[in-house]
Formats: sequence, structure tokens, C-alpha cells
Amino acid sequence: MSADKNLSAHLVSLSVTSGARRCILNSGGKSLTFDQLALAAPKGQNTVLLSGPIKARDVYRHFGKAPGTPHSHTKPYICSKGRKSERARVRRASRGYKN
Repeated sequence: MSADKNLSAHLVSLSVTSGARRCILNSGGKSLTFDQLALAAPKGQNTVLLSGPIKARDVYRHFGKAPGTPHSHTKPYICSKGRKSERARVRRASRGYKN
């Protein structure tokens, strides 16, 4: 929540930082747990449930065009990202392929 807006809200979450909790309480809102929400609104009336992005996992960085091909931003499955490992891909035909 922005500090300059005075909006009261009832927040239900697994964890809340102390600064966010302070902002919510100062604006007249409440910070609840999921058990307290179940008691307050058993059928879920007037509630909005939000969740984070499903594809936020790091594994999705590896999906897509093959790493090293033109216009590809996928992450290769390699252990080291130093000076030598897989730096010659696409530059030499002997290292996989050359475009």
C-alpha cells in the first residue's frame, strides 16, 4: 500500500512484513490469517483471492528455443558459466552447430 493513500483493507496472508502490517493497521485495516477469514466469511462473500505468477519458477527460464541460437534468451543447463564453457557454441561447427 502506498503511504500517501489512506485506504483501509483487510489483508489475509500467510506472512506479512512488519512495515506492511504497520501501514495496514495505521490506515484502519486488519491483518488476518486464513482461519480468521474462514470464520469471518465462511462462503467467501466479498473476498478476492490473489496468487503470484505460476511461471515465476526458475525452471521456466530453460524452456524455449535452444540456448545459443539467434534471438534465444533461454538459460542453458550448464554447471559453470565461465570463460570457456559453451562459449564456442554457434561460432564453430565442431561445438554443436554453426548458424
